[in-house]
Amino acid sequence: MSREEQIMTERLRKLNELKKQGINPYPYSFEKRHSSLELQEKYKKLKSGKKTKDKAKIAGRLINIRDLGKIAFAVLQDSLGKIQVVFQESDTKKEIINFFKKYVDSGDFIGLEGIIFRTKRGELSILVKSLELLSKSIRPLPEKWHGLQDKEERYRKRYLDLLMSPEVKEVFEKREKILSLIREFLKNKGFLEVETPYLQTVYGGASAKPFKTHLNTLDIDLFLAISPELYLKRLIVGGFEKVFTIARNFRNEGIDRWHNPEFTMIELYQAYADYNDMMELVEDLYIFVIKKLYNSTKIKYKNIVLDFKKPWKRMTMLEAIKKFTKLNAEKMSEEELKSFIEKNRIETKHESWGWYVKAIFEHFCEKALEQPTFILDHPIETTPLCKIHRKDKTGRLIERFEPFCLGTELGNAYSELNDPILQKKLLEEQQKMLFKGDAEANPYDEDFVNSLEAGMPPTGGLGLGIDRMIILLTGQESIRDVILFPFMKPIDNK
Repeated sequence: MSREEQIMTERLRKLNELKKQGINPYPYSFEKRHSSLELQEKYKKLKSGKKTKDKAKIAGRLINIRDLGKIAFAVLQDSLGKIQVVFQESDTKKEIINFFKKYVDSGDFIGLEGIIFRTKRGELSILVKSLELLSKSIRPLPEKWHGLQDKEERYRKRYLDLLMSPEVKEVFEKREKILSLIREFLKNKGFLEVETPYLQTVYGGASAKPFKTHLNTLDIDLFLAISPELYLKRLIVGGFEKVFTIARNFRNEGIDRWHNPEFTMIELYQAYADYNDMMELVEDLYIFVIKKLYNSTKIKYKNIVLDFKKPWKRMTMLEAIKKFTKLNAEKMSEEELKSFIEKNRIETKHESWGWYVKAIFEHFCEKALEQPTFILDHPIETTPLCKIHRKDKTGRLIERFEPFCLGTELGNAYSELNDPILQKKLLEEQQKMLFKGDAEANPYDEDFVNSLEAGMPPTGGLGLGIDRMIILLTGQESIRDVILFPFMKPIDNK
């Protein structure tokens, strides 16, 4: 029998003994009047060795029990912090001490009432006068985490990770604050927060393979949303001028440092705007959030100082290729680009001038974009939902940009295509690509085309990855460190 099994056996024995005595080890409620943080703040000036007459009534999980015979110490942890509790024979009733020593273990939830004092060593404490067991812990808590395997276990058992690592909890508290700041920023600019469906009969808005499910009631297949884009554009058609949603997207693709099958994005649309307005919005949003968090436009990520002050660096995709590879792709033919692709063994999604340009950029340039940078004017093949570039006479480019930082893309934005005839043509081409086996092509959405035929004003659209933003702003290593429950491969597929 392992050490853990021995501990669990002993705790089950205690549990059964409590039940035999008519004591419910899982009562229904407790009147908690104070928090550890509140007490620590209120009595921060209480001097060492001083005792008050003030009573505190508190509840939480016990950790680090130390039994020294006539006196016992433990640390009580609640959602806001920790405080020491003390059981002392001269001040705590004997039956309470006996109950504590006989039935209470590290990991148990308790409620207690007692007198506030500060020990001679300076530790704010509660001298216990009454005690109630609120939840008996059966499985012992881990002492510490270390090594790769334990890191995997952290993600699988996030409840233990949060419990044992306060810095992990702080990341998710900061995540919530960042989301609140994003909402504050957008609502101050007149954006309306809306909701769009996660279950869709026709998916679209991104180049991604969807998850498929089935609605039994209507006997039809449905798809989990890969993007809220087409629904938000319908709202612009319907008369809203500024809308946003913070939504979960689901894409049946790879899992790595920056990718999880489900992730959070903010997507917004603004009537009478274009991609230049969206660039300014991205800068202002990041600066607003970072200043609120750190009172600066600079943050330190590992050993790199990132500066988000305006204006961010701007380069077209062709300029970036020329800078980092010395290739003048703008002047090269499709055949010349293909030869370069093959020579350098670069993977490409499709065979065309635009796809070759995109593949070269991704292979050579992305990793070099450390500071916040906008990459503008992508090839037309890369999306069917964007306006053709107003200054490009070749018809090869569109008004699209992606913000980059630390070598990864943070979002995506367009001057949105609102020509229903061209949009219909491009989506029909996407449908043909889908039939030919391109799992990431967009299906034809007739209702969306119908909405554009009713008329959509000039519009700027933007999508930003929330998880990637939080990775940067909290200094984390991976998307799994900023999602409470990242996807993990089951240990036992059965």
